[in-house]
Amino acid sequence: MNIKKLVLAATLASIAAGTAWSQTTLRIFTGGQQRPDVMRKIADEYEKRTPGVKIAVEVGGATSDAQQQYLNTVLTSKDSVLDVVLIDVIRPAQWAAAGWAEPLDAYLGADRQKVLSQYMKAYVDANVVNGKVISLPYFADAQFLYYRKDLLEKYKRSAPKTWDDLMETAQIIMQGEKNQNLRGFETAGAPIEGTVCTYLVPLWGEGSDITKNGKLNLDTPEARAPFQLMGRLKQSGVLSPNVGEIATDRIRINMQAGNLIFAQTWGYVWNRSQNDADSQVKGKIGVAVLPSSKTGKGATCIGGWQLAVSAFSKNKAEAAKFVRYLSSPEVSKMQAIAASHLPVFPSVYKDKEVLAANPWFEFAGPIVETAKARPVTPRYQEVSDTIRSNMNAYLSGTKTTDVALGDMQKRLSPVFK
Repeated sequence: MNIKKLVLAATLASIAAGTAWSQTTLRIFTGGQQRPDVMRKIADEYEKRTPGVKIAVEVGGATSDAQQQYLNTVLTSKDSVLDVVLIDVIRPAQWAAAGWAEPLDAYLGADRQKVLSQYMKAYVDANVVNGKVISLPYFADAQFLYYRKDLLEKYKRSAPKTWDDLMETAQIIMQGEKNQNLRGFETAGAPIEGTVCTYLVPLWGEGSDITKNGKLNLDTPEARAPFQLMGRLKQSGVLSPNVGEIATDRIRINMQAGNLIFAQTWGYVWNRSQNDADSQVKGKIGVAVLPSSKTGKGATCIGGWQLAVSAFSKNKAEAAKFVRYLSSPEVSKMQAIAASHLPVFPSVYKDKEVLAANPWFEFAGPIVETAKARPVTPRYQEVSDTIRSNMNAYLSGTKTTDVALGDMQKRLSPVFK
């Protein structure tokens, strides 16, 4: 080999080495229910636009609780293995208190207010803790009433406005269909995060809340209403007898199998029910506002997933850039079409392509904007454990209303002094 070829080979080797050295790999953690397949496609697009950056998608945990258990281990040890983490809307205050999230204010710079002003207010409130931007929203969510529109049409029933309407309609259809596998209504009842909303939605529907002026507010008749409602639904045969075992994704599975008339669940179910190969209800599902109590004060529980940069990441600046991309209107539209993930941008709800994929988004936006948040506190895990365990015990028949409510008051009093 002559000298020119040697120099050329050395130069090419140097360039290749420099390219390899300058490449950054960002690891993002997401849960299985948050459509990691869609995340992968979005990450592929980002890699095309950002030479030198590779995205590794790590998937773990079928539920918010399982995901957080894994993350507790990683973050408590200050492990730098993760750069970006998808966290539940209930988590930013907890992450801020624990020092697990890198505040994003410095990375947003002069654009901070402009960026925040694009989002629905509820998500700004959730992600800004003590004046600092702890995370940015990835997608919104809220609970809706899913129903079998083909069965309601068959029995000439409208989508129920009240819980009593739901009970009556479900009983009529169940009696008419004579199908032992057909259940009237399902909501989360297992000792999981979704069961917190099973308690809160009827409570809010009574015009009440867990706290009032910062103090615990469970010594009221309204605090008993969620137990009483679920008790009536169960006694009537409308609520599944094994509701104490029902987790979030089990509701979707049962709905797609054609075994549910009504379900209280989240936005992602629409896309799965219409597009999964094994769905028995394609074209047969309607989505409506959750029923109200007799007072007419309907409510829904806010959900959604946020993007946090790990405080222990070694690539914080690049991770923050990736988070800004993931939390953009462009990506919000991609998610809405591919996964029926609800946008955090009011403007995306009006997009023609988004509405073609999700016709029910036309009324979903205002519902999400008015959805209520679960208690915001660094001690939220205690709140969640208390509500879910007692609601599960009641639904499973191991506690009465008095015992369950009494335990909630005892355990939550130190949190809300």
